[in-house]
Amino acid sequence: MSKQVIQNFSQLKAEPSWLAELRLSAFDKLETLALPKIERVKFHRWNLGDGTLTETEEIGNVPDFTALGDNPKLVQVGTQTVLEQLPMTLIEQGVIFTDLYSALEEIPEVVEKHFASAVKSDEDKLAAYNYAYFNSAAVLYVPDNVEIAEPIEGIFLQDSESAVPFNKHILIIAGKNSKFSYLERFESIGSGSQEVSANVSVEVIAGAGSQIKFAAIDRLGEHVTAYLSRRARHAADATVDWALGVMNEGNIVADFDSDLIGNGSHANLKVVAASSGRQVQGIDTRVTNYGNHSVGHILQHGVILERGTLTFNGIGHIVKGAKGADAQQESRVLMLSDQARSDANPILLIDENEVTAGHAASIGQVDPEDMYYLMSRGLDKATAERLVILGFLGAVITEIPVKAVRDEMIAVLDSKLDKR
Repeated sequence: MSKQVIQNFSQLKAEPSWLAELRLSAFDKLETLALPKIERVKFHRWNLGDGTLTETEEIGNVPDFTALGDNPKLVQVGTQTVLEQLPMTLIEQGVIFTDLYSALEEIPEVVEKHFASAVKSDEDKLAAYNYAYFNSAAVLYVPDNVEIAEPIEGIFLQDSESAVPFNKHILIIAGKNSKFSYLERFESIGSGSQEVSANVSVEVIAGAGSQIKFAAIDRLGEHVTAYLSRRARHAADATVDWALGVMNEGNIVADFDSDLIGNGSHANLKVVAASSGRQVQGIDTRVTNYGNHSVGHILQHGVILERGTLTFNGIGHIVKGAKGADAQQESRVLMLSDQARSDANPILLIDENEVTAGHAASIGQVDPEDMYYLMSRGLDKATAERLVILGFLGAVITEIPVKAVRDEMIAVLDSKLDKR
């Protein structure tokens, strides 16, 4: 790791002084900060970054743009933006969806105000690493009172033939009373086997009264070792409905958070995950209630095949003064192999009296009665098991706003089941 490398990269990109200073400040704190605490997941020896700060020089794999549809979208391969698609009607309303450096030219004050406001640069070692070493970034800005009917899609592709770290920072800013759906995809493409690390941070700034439906499908490859952070900061009466599909092939630790700062704010986090092979996936899903009458609900469902490991930590924290807050969580895991390993850990931290809170957690195998019922109707065992699993995970899959992506998620699950 070299401070000079960061300075050179920042100068090359002509970054404003505040961003250059943020990078260097994060770098200075790296040695003193601890890794994030992901309960019951041993990831301290994983390669989650070696201090490399480079860009993609050439793109070996380019997606088929004809198959992407005509809804608003941004596509990046590695560190390069290869497609921006935004209708003129949205541009005229002030909507921006572009790479960070273009956003700094168009809305510099907005970016400076909100960048690093949901995830602090000194929060932990991996957060600081992202701010010091992110090599590509994107900004989605929806101004006050703007409602968008079509889903906005961010597609961020990691080239499996590239050795460039997949270090990315996404900033989403929802103005007051804005309303939109956002679909995010992190995916490896190509048939390469280059070992690489990934550090991805997504910040969602939900303005007062805004309504965001945030869906994601993560499909990073087996040679990518990743840390993935998504966090929303909710103002008064802001709502973020999360539907997250964690379908990676490699080892990953993930942190999905909502900070309910404003009174009456809401967060609904639905997470579905599938682990297979020998991979390890550790997922923290957390809601912190700061505002009065704020509501945070967590639903996590996962399946484990072969010798995979999946850990769900559900964390609900109601801080002192959050009168009338509501924190609920449920984590359930289906184990489809005797060699699979799983933990489902409910954690409630309650510092206020006048609140509602609860949790549920379970780990088990496919219900024999469900299998018997389906097979008695003429289905073979494999088909019956598949239907039970899809029904189990359906609470999240049905929340994905684009049918093609819902179908893709089901196809990914099918491919994992077929490998057994």
